[in-house]
Amino acid sequence: MTTPPTPQGVDVVLPCLNEAGALPWVLARIPTGWRALVVDNGSTDGSAETARALGATVVHEPQRGFGAACHAGLTAATADIVCFCDCDASLDPSLLVPFVHEVHTGAFDLVLGRRRPQGRGAWPAHARAGNVALARMLRRRTGLRLHDLGPLRAARRDRLLALGLTDRRSGYPLQMVVRAADAGWHIAEHDVPYLPRTGASKVTGTWRGTWHAVRDMGRVLAEPPAEGRPVR
Repeated sequence: MTTPPTPQGVDVVLPCLNEAGALPWVLARIPTGWRALVVDNGSTDGSAETARALGATVVHEPQRGFGAACHAGLTAATADIVCFCDCDASLDPSLLVPFVHEVHTGAFDLVLGRRRPQGRGAWPAHARAGNVALARMLRRRTGLRLHDLGPLRAARRDRLLALGLTDRRSGYPLQMVVRAADAGWHIAEHDVPYLPRTGASKVTGTWRGTWHAVRDMGRVLAEPPAEGRPVR
């Protein structure tokens, strides 16, 4: 995939819970002209102060949950195109440049990163198995032939808000894809390298966390299509 010139005026939402050690690496890779929105979700390690010192805009979201942090960033964003990226140094936000280009040109409405593990420990086996199962369930529900429900993604802000996303836990990324599919969006998936994260995982690092995430996402898949959103 050829990298196009970097579009300007993009907001990157970075949900953050105790990621002070990863923030310098992540923020150094935000493309020039883009704004990093670090959503502090109750960190106790000085993440908010570190992000602010490195030039990021900090948004505080007291309600715990990955979805709560992502949605707080989305509502705080002002750019036409909004991206999402984990804040643990497992994904390089500079990889979002071609994603944004495809959204900007109208080639796709939502572009997702398909994680490709790099080295041992990048993606625990139980988390990967859960992701495969969810991708299959998503295919049955929507017809989308996606392989991953990863957090690296880009879309237009106004269209994301119009989806009326309600999940505030681990089901948020999946609900975004399901509702976008129901609305007839054109969705693309591109391979991206997935690195071992910095620090301890809050979700997929344990069987318990993975189970809670799968349960949240299963609840999202059980939702009937909203009226006016026919399944393709």
